[in-house]
Amino acid sequence: MDTLPPKPAFVLHSRPYRESSALVDFLTPQGRFRAVLRGARGKAGTLARPFVPLEVEFLGRGDLKSVARLESAGLAHWLDGNALFSGMYLNELLIRLLPAEDAHPAMFDHYAATLPALAAKRPLEPLLRAFEWRLLSELGYGFSLDEDVSGQPIASAGLYRLVPDTGLEPVGQFQPGLFNGAELLAMAEADWEVPGALAAAKRLMRQALAPHLAGRPLVSRELFMNMKEPVRD
Repeated sequence: MDTLPPKPAFVLHSRPYRESSALVDFLTPQGRFRAVLRGARGKAGTLARPFVPLEVEFLGRGDLKSVARLESAGLAHWLDGNALFSGMYLNELLIRLLPAEDAHPAMFDHYAATLPALAAKRPLEPLLRAFEWRLLSELGYGFSLDEDVSGQPIASAGLYRLVPDTGLEPVGQFQPGLFNGAELLAMAEADWEVPGALAAAKRLMRQALAPHLAGRPLVSRELFMNMKEPVRD
């Protein structure tokens, strides 16, 4: 059985598998890998948890691999409260949307940079919106925020609707779920001081992500909603 070169990695999700093993989803620069971790109740199992930088070697070339070696590659990012649920949300998005073994090194780097920002208690909404936008763009589902579907500049006084995977289409009269041009231009510059820009960005990302979630709700989002303290995702 072939051993693949060691990879930097993070655990996205882990669940028990057979008697003493775990089935683990890893994020690496070369993509998302699912692998069996044997002896999960020992030292390896204590490392195989989310938000810990790891170095992993995989065995096998099929869809389900085995972990040949797993070691710590840095200090764990300790997330709690809203930051913890936000990290769980990012992990679930990656599991649901990122194709297995499809290399996205820039996405891995963005994830690795987002974790310490969450641990440092930076404002959550800009971090989550930036992550969602990067993920859509990496998967080929991104669209322009400063031009409409016809290539015309977004007008600050205009109204637009999102055509998923295509872009923003101007509309002539108010309808539910629209975006005003000023908000869109603020999103394009990541200028979150513009009133309403963050709330509009949340709506826009939900509309953009929805077709790719196949109607299945995100578990982490439901956990957010059930928390006593309001969490913005």
